Amino acid sequence: MPRVVFTSNLQRHVACPEREVTGATVSQALAVVFADAPEIRGYVLDEQGHVRKHVSIYVDGQRINDRETLSDAVSPASEICVLQALSGG
Repeated sequence: MPRVVFTSNLQRHVACPEREVTGATVSQALAVVFADAPEIRGYVLDEQGHVRKHVSIYVDGQRINDRETLSDAVSPASEICVLQALSGG
C-alpha cells in the first residue's frame, strides 16, 4: 500500500503520523488520510481542493504534476511525501 509521510514542520501544527493507505492516485491516498484526520486537509489543500501554494507533494521523489485534482498515479510501493515550504532568514 502507498505510504504517506508528512514533514516534521507540518506535524508541529497538526497530528499527521506516517501511514499506509489505499488508493491508485494521490487524491485517493490523501482522501484516506483526511477521512481519519480531517484537520490535516486545511493545511494541505485550499478551499477548492487544490494543493496550497506553500505545500509541495512528491511521489517517489518526483514532484506531482497535477496540483488541482491530484490525479498523479501511485503504486502500492509508492511513498507520498507532503512538504510545507518554510520561509525566513
